[in-house]
Amino acid sequence: MNFYVMTLFPEMIMQGVSTSVTGRGMARGAISVEAVNIRDYTNEKHGHVDDAPYGGGAGMVMQAQPICDCYRALEKRILEGQQAEGREQKKPRVLYMTPQGRVFDQKLAEELAKEEDLILLCGHYEGVDERALEILQTENVSIGDYVLTGGELPAMVMIDCISRLVPGVLGKEESADIETFHDSLLEYPQYTRPEIYEGRRVPEILLSGHHANVEKWRREQSIARTLAFRPDLLPEANLNKKEQKYLESLLAEAEERKKECN
Repeated sequence: MNFYVMTLFPEMIMQGVSTSVTGRGMARGAISVEAVNIRDYTNEKHGHVDDAPYGGGAGMVMQAQPICDCYRALEKRILEGQQAEGREQKKPRVLYMTPQGRVFDQKLAEELAKEEDLILLCGHYEGVDERALEILQTENVSIGDYVLTGGELPAMVMIDCISRLVPGVLGKEESADIETFHDSLLEYPQYTRPEIYEGRRVPEILLSGHHANVEKWRREQSIARTLAFRPDLLPEANLNKKEQKYLESLLAEAEERKKECN
């Protein structure tokens, strides 16, 4: 899978993705990440890529020209690469990092992981000239309801999350399938050595060696944690009949405690 990041700070992107899981994925050839400097495409002799907003207001706005020219050159190169590799020529999806966009979640990550090529556009200053977004036909994506200095951190968050779902990136293929938000459930609690730490003992079931019982316990813990911390996820959870009964018992217990408190 190929990520192309249109940015004013390519070093920031490459330093951020060249370590840990994404770095190993790049070394294995499972993913590639290229940061393209928008500033290289400006027609302004002093290298400026921004100007004051029409209508007045604080800050500066990134100009359409360098963004559009950067995109067109990148798109041309991607399509030529697809053709050279014998792949079907397909315009890459362009994602614009903005708090006004669709909230990035695991479901969207799974959808995007199926793409061969993705372009991520990082805004800066007070944003991007709207005409550039219209010409590029961007999909607006947000990592949360807050404002950051630029789109570079959101882009790195998305690359990290999506990369984990690309075959060959993780050391163990099953790892991505059992983590938080898999099956719309939070992950179960994890333990490692020592068996007792400051008087707190690892749950006996995890020391039993009985794999079926361990899996059942972990599944129940995931359900309980999701109910406690993210009950909004439960309607989408894929529970079998026994697990649904377990959830109902937890809900009944919670209702009883509520009555006792009243």
